[in-house]
Amino acid sequence: MSVDTVSLTGWGRTAPTTAVRFRPRTHEEAAAVVRGRGPRGVIARGLGRSPGDAAQNAGGSVLDLTGLARVGGVDAAGAVRCDAGVSLERLLRVLLPLGWLPPVVPGTGRVTVGGAIASDLPGLDHRRSGSFARHVSALELLTADGEVRTVLPGTALFDSTAGGLGLTGVILGATLRLRRVPTALMSVSTERAEDLDDLLARFTAGGDRLPYASAWIDLMARGRATGRGILTRGEHATPDMRPAHAGRTLLSSRSGGARGRFRLPGWPPVPGGLFGPAPAALYNEVRYRGAPRARTGELRPVGAFFHAADAFPDANLLYGRGGLVRYRFAVGYGQEETLHRVVRRIAARRSPAVRAVLQRFGAADPGGLSFAAPGWSLALDLPAALPGLARFLDDVDEEVAAAGGRVCLAKDSRMRPEAAAAMYPGLAGFRELRARLDPTEAFRSDLSRRLGL
Repeated sequence: MSVDTVSLTGWGRTAPTTAVRFRPRTHEEAAAVVRGRGPRGVIARGLGRSPGDAAQNAGGSVLDLTGLARVGGVDAAGAVRCDAGVSLERLLRVLLPLGWLPPVVPGTGRVTVGGAIASDLPGLDHRRSGSFARHVSALELLTADGEVRTVLPGTALFDSTAGGLGLTGVILGATLRLRRVPTALMSVSTERAEDLDDLLARFTAGGDRLPYASAWIDLMARGRATGRGILTRGEHATPDMRPAHAGRTLLSSRSGGARGRFRLPGWPPVPGGLFGPAPAALYNEVRYRGAPRARTGELRPVGAFFHAADAFPDANLLYGRGGLVRYRFAVGYGQEETLHRVVRRIAARRSPAVRAVLQRFGAADPGGLSFAAPGWSLALDLPAALPGLARFLDDVDEEVAAAGGRVCLAKDSRMRPEAAAAMYPGLAGFRELRARLDPTEAFRSDLSRRLGL
């Protein structure tokens, strides 16, 4: 096991803190770290893709689990056991040639299985499949006493671990129920919407005939075009949809990743960021105008459809030295006016948002701190150095909470503790369970201290 002292941030590159990082290769090494923890506790970390501080632990210990990355065989029932440090990108490469897919695929493959469970990540078909932990049939959880427990769905510990951000223990492995897929291709439809009302109507018009759906919103557009966007929906392509030249590559592992990778090798963050209001508005205009008004039946590899953002893994460097804030919130059906008001406020402020993703959610997941609940979710990235951003987002927090909505804890880097308590009614029960299982607070993070989780 390697050990070093390192300064860590989330993917947003805000608020770096220093911790002792351990890289265990076995469950026994991980357990030894938990048993020998110092007064500042320990938190698990995967690939560091969380934009905020959920996997940081100032002055304490961090367990880097990327060395635990074994994938077992798929059994006859379509289940696979894998270590917590396996990335979803690698899982796709292993499973797709066998005709299987995780039933929930979030918007990046650069997240580990453990991170997907600890964040209870939703996918593009949440209305049909729920979030990631709903398809976990067993967990191997390292608890505060240094013991490894098998935790099953339907128990209080499982429900608190799903979305619990690593604060109930260290997820070492999991058994996942998989989805059979006919090919490694997606059949994709794309359409442009003239404003937010048009976009919401298009989302709901087709029902769930195409189960995977998300939309990019132009948050720089104002006036009659406020909230315009591009809606993308997809379904798994069947063999009869394949092009004539596809041959035997329909379940090729080469279809598992994003199309290409565009890196900024060795580049430091751009001092002021590349996206001021004018460049961001121009980028959004070109993106919107360049999309088809309506197109159906386009075939894309599975990885390129789900993980398009991974084609540019260094995008966080474009937001300047201060990094980025990812703000993701959800409001329930019937609260569309709140969504409208937030979109109008962002547009009026001329905040340079080039990444903004709208999704629909279905039934709430059982995790006490799970984010997804019936309604609409909007996620956007903003330069952290924007003047007045903290106060602006505090005001949006209040509006979201007043509408019965919530901000995603797994993405958060700046929310106040009173806002989190107002948004998550299950927080009190989560704290009680933690106090019973972990009275010495073995598992801590910068996020847990900041929000009093």
